[in-house]
Amino acid sequence: MDVPENAPESCPGTQSEQAGKTQSCQGCPNQGVCTSGLPKAPDPAVEEIKSRLVSVKHKLLILSGKGGVGKSTFSAQLAYGLALNEKRQVGILDIDICGPSIPKLTGVENEQVHHSGSGWSPVYIEENLCVMSVGFLLSSPDDAVIWRGPKKNGLIKQFLKDVDWGDLDYLLVDTPPGTSDEHLSIVQYLSASGVDGAVVMTTPQEVSLLDVRREINFCRKVNLPVVGVVENMSGFVCPRCKTETQIFPPTTGGGEKMASDFGIPFLGRLPLDPRIGKCCDEGKSFLTEVPESPAAIAYKNIIERIILLIEKHQDENHEIDI
Repeated sequence: MDVPENAPESCPGTQSEQAGKTQSCQGCPNQGVCTSGLPKAPDPAVEEIKSRLVSVKHKLLILSGKGGVGKSTFSAQLAYGLALNEKRQVGILDIDICGPSIPKLTGVENEQVHHSGSGWSPVYIEENLCVMSVGFLLSSPDDAVIWRGPKKNGLIKQFLKDVDWGDLDYLLVDTPPGTSDEHLSIVQYLSASGVDGAVVMTTPQEVSLLDVRREINFCRKVNLPVVGVVENMSGFVCPRCKTETQIFPPTTGGGEKMASDFGIPFLGRLPLDPRIGKCCDEGKSFLTEVPESPAAIAYKNIIERIILLIEKHQDENHEIDI
């Protein structure tokens, strides 16, 4: 949603059919332009963001239509996994404005953002892994963020435009559940910057798949490529005997069948392991704490698949450009 900085909080957006027509538009300095019927000018921030992110090779969104399926946990562990290669520079952008959990999951919840002449500096977890989140801007981790859409969109724009990300191989964007303001904003603001695509998270049960199907249709409507589907909480592996039990049976075929129905890659299954939750609470990498566990091996296989698919997509685009 494209909302001018000087617009009221309840602005419907300049691209909306209701632009200039709602009660909140009364008295807005942009109302005349919105109701004139003239083509809306593109947001200049899109080109500014493109310039800022020119040194970021790959941009990957982590999405799901359903809450509680493990997007943030996966985002954090994906970042840790990518950063195991010390030659890779990795960043995480947390745009879950109302529920910023990435700082806790990565053990940096007490850090603060610093300003420099080149912009905001992200918080570094390791030498090759950094994070930016609204969680760093709150006076207390218990503070509620009670913002309407335009204010959320403005912060997302600022994170993309004003943060000095430097040279990154991967920028991972952790998103809230659904297909709302934050999702529309991130897709619009990155439209000129070249997004590699989205990894879509689900759990095996149909109540999750229902919302995830909507998320995939959202991606298609906004021309966002889907790199693949990950099925989380796919069985429970006992840490002692390694026996796997289906906690959430895939009654309608689970994530693999859904991916097949949509004709998109199925990246793999991640089993439940109580040690994942423990590592998240302590802000540690599960992949380095319990590297030989079935869940860690599953994570590493999925990460390798993501890397291969992204590189393949990049090679195909390069051939077209030539």
